[in-house]
Amino acid sequence: MPAIVTLTTDFGARDAYVAEMKGVVLGIAARAGALVQFVDVTHEIERHDVAEAALALEAAAPFFPAGTVHVAVVDPGVGTERRGLVVAAAGQLFVGPDNGIFTPHVDAAGWRAWTLEAAEYRLPTVSRTFHGRDVFAPAAAHLACGVDPARLGPAAFDPVRLPWPEVRAVAGGVAGTVLHVDRFGNLISSIPAESITALGAAAVVRVSGRVVARVGTYADLAPGAVGALIGSGGRLEIAVREGSAAAALGARRGTPVVVSRTVSGGAPGPSGSPRGPSGTRGPSGNPTGPSAGPTRRASSRRPTRGRRE
Repeated sequence: MPAIVTLTTDFGARDAYVAEMKGVVLGIAARAGALVQFVDVTHEIERHDVAEAALALEAAAPFFPAGTVHVAVVDPGVGTERRGLVVAAAGQLFVGPDNGIFTPHVDAAGWRAWTLEAAEYRLPTVSRTFHGRDVFAPAAAHLACGVDPARLGPAAFDPVRLPWPEVRAVAGGVAGTVLHVDRFGNLISSIPAESITALGAAAVVRVSGRVVARVGTYADLAPGAVGALIGSGGRLEIAVREGSAAAALGARRGTPVVVSRTVSGGAPGPSGSPRGPSGTRGPSGNPTGPSAGPTRRASSRRPTRGRRE
């Protein structure tokens, strides 16, 4: 049975970057007499958006069999001192930059990680602008061929983590944020289904200060109507039937979402962000989310447009 290697990048489909990575993996596998099956998770991650890549991989990885090797390359720090990693979690392997892209997986029980330092598992010449091809693809290929991840480098105990939004209690309910806006304009929130179930069937959803009707699926809404439902990923989702909830509500990643037992519970603060039990907001008064930046070793320098990763 072929080894499965998935790819998640911000490279798009116009250029040859993805093909170059696949060519490296196939060449190494062929020399080892191994077969590889590729799955493209997505190459349409917003440029340099590490959090979006982390969310995409978090959504897709649970549906792959044990032993799958996931390569994720959204790497605005390419060519700097940021490390490369292989993470073992839930019976799968994850290869990419140490910039928070594997946050959901290093927060899981039983994870292990190693840095990518062994020269024999890289290409002979490593470009400072394309570690996806020269470092991560070779590492993934060797892992797919059965190499023990511990041979790629020393153990890592402090991988970079993104600030990951958590549901928090507010007066009469729970509050979260929009994690992701998908291509349909649906707002995927950080609030899991069980948090809503605990509030009862009459729980009220509010986004951007607007009460949103709860429905079971998109077709329960009239065309153009806004509704809240539990999406396929098990999180609260706000949608507009045959339209965009992001456009209709002026929402984006980080927009507050509140679920309460009554319409008056958990009222939003002056700027529309939810009040906590004491009616306070965060230090900056702004909603927090995975885009707030990683917690360790991440560069504060803005990525340059010309970087490929």
